[in-house]
Amino acid sequence: MSVLVERSFVVPVAVEAAWQLLADVEDWPAWAPHIRSVELEPPGGLGPTSRGRFRLRGAPASSFSMLTYDPPRHWSWAGSVAGMRVTYDHRFGSEGPSATRITFVVEGHGPISRLVGRPFAWIYGRNLDRAIPRLIDRYRRVASGST
Repeated sequence: MSVLVERSFVVPVAVEAAWQLLADVEDWPAWAPHIRSVELEPPGGLGPTSRGRFRLRGAPASSFSMLTYDPPRHWSWAGSVAGMRVTYDHRFGSEGPSATRITFVVEGHGPISRLVGRPFAWIYGRNLDRAIPRLIDRYRRVASGST
């Protein structure tokens, strides 16, 4: 196992509100331009048995299934990319009554990760670097009441 991508940032809402907005996975295309659509099963919100599929721009679709579901602290799910098992951890930590640190940790697993891990990390990291400012802006709008 190796950490391929890690990003951490602070949003201006309490942990529960931070969790709630990010757990609306079907809304991710609104702030993550690399995602065309999300199908979530069962429908109706993220939960301990969630699984789904991301349709991506310029890349094959990506499926995931929930590994750990611990609201409002973190959830992790796993999928496969080019034969590499990938886990995606979404962590939430309080930075006070009205701020939350969100950390995304993406790990590659298995022998193929040595081969495809670096290019995957480069592409995925660039996508996150474009999406995170848009996500922070959504949190700012929630905090100001102008959703």
